[in-house]
Amino acid sequence: MYKILVADDHPLFREAIINTISSAFPGSTTYETEDIESTLELVKSNDEIDLILLDLNMPGMTGLNGLLDVRNECPTTPVVIVSAETEKQKILQTLSYGAVGFIAKSSSKQVIGEAIQSVFAGNVYLPPNIMRSQAVANQANECEISPEKISLLTRRELIVLKHLTKGEANKQIAYNLHISETTIKSHVSSILKKLGATNRVKVVVGCGDIDFNQYLKR
Repeated sequence: MYKILVADDHPLFREAIINTISSAFPGSTTYETEDIESTLELVKSNDEIDLILLDLNMPGMTGLNGLLDVRNECPTTPVVIVSAETEKQKILQTLSYGAVGFIAKSSSKQVIGEAIQSVFAGNVYLPPNIMRSQAVANQANECEISPEKISLLTRRELIVLKHLTKGEANKQIAYNLHISETTIKSHVSSILKKLGATNRVKVVVGCGDIDFNQYLKR
């Protein structure tokens, strides 16, 4: 199953999140960190993490800079912010900085589990009141990727992208294509760079309607 990092400085909240993960995703492995320094150290030494749940206000974060640091260290690993932040603009800004979702700390166990499942399915997750805002609609339009950029991809990258649009995680794509997860991560990094996307979710949203058969025939 999944390997999930819970980065939060409150032990009781980490325990609650881990219990939720254990119930929603039996057999998954969880890791814990309590500040940005230990978080960066862990992701540097472990490239098999499937998801990072990141608190915006733990020690060392300095606003959104900590999110940027994590994204720069592991650009192909989805990061979801879990925070008590309520300001809409700041919540939306986390997406611009590379997060693939935002979960309110006040959310129920069921909502947190469903949110994580949604992200693993390749979706962006935001609280319902934020999803209804016009700003999110505008961001969705910004995700559109031109055919010219798609044409820059190699055949292998197109195949990997096709699997990405189905919401498959790196590990699942590697299994399906009979190649290593490290190779998949390399392909994903190249895809993000060529398409000018900051994270895989923007790629999934922007390429959801693409006819891959058309490109793979060339």
